[in-house]
Amino acid sequence: MSNLRVIDIIEGTSVDGPGLRTSIYLAGCRHACPGCHNPQTWDFAAGRDMTVDEVMEIVRRADFDVTLTGGDPMYQAEALLPLARAIKAAGYGLWCYTGFTLEELDAVPGAAALLDSIDTLVDGPFVADLRDPSLIFRGSANQRIIDLHAR
Repeated sequence: MSNLRVIDIIEGTSVDGPGLRTSIYLAGCRHACPGCHNPQTWDFAAGRDMTVDEVMEIVRRADFDVTLTGGDPMYQAEALLPLARAIKAAGYGLWCYTGFTLEELDAVPGAAALLDSIDTLVDGPFVADLRDPSLIFRGSANQRIIDLHAR
């Protein structure tokens, strides 16, 4: 089983989805959106390797629903699948932020399987010209909050 490249894990945050959540910031992003608030996560070598068991220990200890963010988690989609399944099996809700649109994810290896374990996807690149501070859980008006179970 491959390791995950994790920048940070924040327990009890309220900015990456509804309620208090455990947000897992994953390394790597090629979107390079101008105005991104997490450019330090673009580097695929940043952070540290963690196993699914190590991440799940933190998720269980925090006991909040979970958000995958970054960087862009979809660049690690295949490696994230066992973690996403473990999160769901433990009874937690799962959100994921990606700079890809849902439609573009068809071409990303492992994304389709990962989407089966995600409850809510926030998709699309951050577009500085469409930035709207009044939006909840997204940075720019082009980004969508998609209930994947309602599709």
